[in-house]
Amino acid sequence: MARHPRLIFPDVAVHIVQRGNNRNACFRADGDYLVYLAHLRHLARKQQCEVHAYCLMTNHVHLLLTPSATDSCAVLMRDLGRCYVRYFNRRYARTGTLWEGRFRSCIAESSRYVLACYRYIELNPVRAGMVGLPGMYPWSSHNVNSGVHADAMVKPHDEFLALAADPNARRAAYLKLFEESFEQGLLRSIRDATNGGYPLASDAFKSNLAATTGCRTERRKPGPQANRSVAG
Repeated sequence: MARHPRLIFPDVAVHIVQRGNNRNACFRADGDYLVYLAHLRHLARKQQCEVHAYCLMTNHVHLLLTPSATDSCAVLMRDLGRCYVRYFNRRYARTGTLWEGRFRSCIAESSRYVLACYRYIELNPVRAGMVGLPGMYPWSSHNVNSGVHADAMVKPHDEFLALAADPNARRAAYLKLFEESFEQGLLRSIRDATNGGYPLASDAFKSNLAATTGCRTERRKPGPQANRSVAG
């Protein structure tokens, strides 16, 4: 079966997920997270991908990037995966793959979806029950985006900057987003779009994309025959 083509465009934000093979741990010690971030910092600069948000979970990673070219994300993730796997295999005296196939991704268009991806990524440890608040988790971008500490790797997206002109007011507005409950429909939309490779976008953007590229922009709904089968 042919692979579903990735929808990635220059200067459009992309939510990326890469999971460990068979959901095995990709990080076993603090040093592993630090090595991954060091490689990400170097390769993001080399491939001219802006990193807006990240979260390194035990057995998978989430990134929110804006690439400068169509293939920037693919090259970044390829090289990042190779560099980190070499380190991980050498450190833990293992061989073979670490990642579960290709990374999954979806583009995020409009402030609604870009800011939702920020929150989705940085709330991962809270949803997993690992911490009570996103700022308590050390391996995400939350404390950078909320102004607790600085990291030159993390670049604000235009929609993040649009929260407020003043940096202090902007950080306050960003933190306020995390006081709101995450809509379950929006949560499902992010998961479905990322797993399926469909855009998180307005209807107008999807229509234009379908007309210009011929790509599917959402999962096909089951037809009447499929519905009868499920009901039976």
